[in-house]
Amino acid sequence: MTDNRTGSGPLHTARVRGGATVVTLHGEIDLLTATPLSSRLDVLTAGPRPDLVLDLRTVDFIDCAGLGVLCRVRNRVQARDGRLRLVTDSIGFRRLLRATGLTDVFEVHSRLPECLGGGTPPGPRAASAG
Repeated sequence: MTDNRTGSGPLHTARVRGGATVVTLHGEIDLLTATPLSSRLDVLTAGPRPDLVLDLRTVDFIDCAGLGVLCRVRNRVQARDGRLRLVTDSIGFRRLLRATGLTDVFEVHSRLPECLGGGTPPGPRAASAG
């Protein structure tokens, strides 16, 4: 497990079941943290078929720059035939995804264990319900 600083909070990564890299984000994902976070996620998605889980449950705030980071990492993962999952229990974050038309773009889970259950990845629409 590594601990990296990204402005307002630490970013932790760990290898877990099935080779997925789980990144737990804390604090705010905004204009100040977007660039270092994006750089770190670029490193984690550089190889073929990245399997990345972003645990957003302890994120307090995300702005348009933060959404841009999530879209960028999604595009990188998709281009490399990988998988990206977001974990959040935030009603506000899910509302933000709906308001920006991004609900069907991301595979979203409420809990980390359900997200790491394995199997074939469901389509974004099926996974984002709830």
